Amino acid sequence: MRGRILIVDDDRSTCELLAEYLTRSHFDVVWRCSASEAMLQVNEAEFDTVVTDLNMPDTDGIELCKRIVGSRENLPVVVITAYGSLDTAVSAIRAGAYDFVTKPFEREELILVLDRAVQHHQLKDEVRRLREYIGEARPDTSLLGESEVIRRLRDLIYRMAETDTSVLISGETGTGKELVARELHALSARRAGQFVAINCAAVPETLLESELFGHVRGAFTDARADRIGLLQQATGGTLFLDEISAMPMGLQAKVLRAFQERKVRPIGANAEVEFDVRIVSATNIDLETAVEEGRFRQDLFYRLNVIYIEVPALRSRGTDKLLLAQHFVRSFAEKMNKDVSGFNNAAAERLQIYDWPGNVRELQNCIERAVALTTHELISVEDLPEKIRNYHPSQLFLAGDDPRDLITLAELERRYILKVLEAVRDNRTDAARILGLDRKTLYRKLEHYKK
Repeated sequence: MRGRILIVDDDRSTCELLAEYLTRSHFDVVWRCSASEAMLQVNEAEFDTVVTDLNMPDTDGIELCKRIVGSRENLPVVVITAYGSLDTAVSAIRAGAYDFVTKPFEREELILVLDRAVQHHQLKDEVRRLREYIGEARPDTSLLGESEVIRRLRDLIYRMAETDTSVLISGETGTGKELVARELHALSARRAGQFVAINCAAVPETLLESELFGHVRGAFTDARADRIGLLQQATGGTLFLDEISAMPMGLQAKVLRAFQERKVRPIGANAEVEFDVRIVSATNIDLETAVEEGRFRQDLFYRLNVIYIEVPALRSRGTDKLLLAQHFVRSFAEKMNKDVSGFNNAAAERLQIYDWPGNVRELQNCIERAVALTTHELISVEDLPEKIRNYHPSQLFLAGDDPRDLITLAELERRYILKVLEAVRDNRTDAARILGLDRKTLYRKLEHYKK
């Protein structure tokens, strides 16, 4: 259906004619012959748009528009007015009407206006839903934060959630890739279905195919009963393939065919069965590099990488480190029944300058340890792990005042390239982007440095 419409007109025949035409145009239509009956409908049922005539005996269309906007401000009202009544049209807009149509009107014109009004209402509803979602307390989420990178990530998740397209999530270990996948599922039209996750690196190669495709009894040793694979289990929902880069090359070809055909043949079975899932994958390595090195199939990479989401490292999230740390303090203090409320200034400084190679997971473990060890209300530097207490950020040495310390331009370039690679955890795609080089040039330089 294109939308649910409420028609208001004191002329019954007009209501019936409009309702018949709009129904044929795939709208769901309800009609009423008075403003009072219309307000009852608006308060009791959900509509995408109200279409009202201007001149009615009990309450005119302008007054009805004001009432609807006052009680349901996101519900668009389209006013039908006499030809050439510009003043009346202006009054309708001032009263909050979304649009107006002048009599006599072409039916196609009315359809166009209604389509726009329905889309406007649905967009308003979506914005409201997302605002409510953002406002909800989510105490266990590493997406908590106010940095620009995390705001962009949340915005991308919200925009991509309603699609059924495959998503590839990239990010370092501990950044929260599975959490992003769960958020995509929770916001999608598939949220009533299952979210099924498997870590491709944690399952032996011999069992991974059976886990994904299932098997029938007697297909192999120990196959004592039929087993439904995860692709079937996740039908109607989302299948999350974590560490997809660890999937064996031989299995990648079978998985690609299954994804393309949306059918799977359990091991030992004679027939294929259909499945309907959204595929979300995750990797902590540069999958493009893996493709170029022959460790991952290019065709499967393109099948998975329709939408790309990169989860930022914690070190790039600014003061989100302290926001997350404070959240973890409250959470662990409550669990341990300890009177710990935060950090002193020195401890907060150490937490802020540390680069957190293990990302949010490492921060969470650090705070759990600190809350357990501290004997004070505020966590101090002494409560933090030694590597954080003694951490000093590395700096790229460029030159000194002594001419003997100066280095060649080539050596400076080498040091800087290696420093960038270290900062991005050897992700060569990211390094090339930061350096402003194409990937082949970066590879050529790295090969030269090995000589």
